[in-house]
Amino acid sequence: MSEWKEICRVDDIPVLGARRVARAKGPEVALFRNAEGEVFALLDRCPHKGGPLSQGIVFGRSVACPLHNWTIGLCDGVAAAPDHGCTPRFAVKVENGTVSLDVAELNSIALT
Repeated sequence: MSEWKEICRVDDIPVLGARRVARAKGPEVALFRNAEGEVFALLDRCPHKGGPLSQGIVFGRSVACPLHNWTIGLCDGVAAAPDHGCTPRFAVKVENGTVSLDVAELNSIALT
């Protein structure tokens, strides 16, 4: 059974934008909100050159990296062809307008 950490309200994430979440160790996590109100969480690093995905443009279920315009899937963190690579994704739970992330994932995924 997962332990969840409340992070913010859905409304705290801009529509078609992102909010960064600091962690005790490791790079920040980016929370994204698309036009349909869906919320996604990825490590805030593009798999290409480490660009800050939280500064990218959100469209549909993707984000465009601000450095080299790579398209990264918000559901799985996978770069769209012809590019290749993947950034870690984090489980997200939204209940009553509150966004939560899995504590074990926050403490273990991509800590280097």
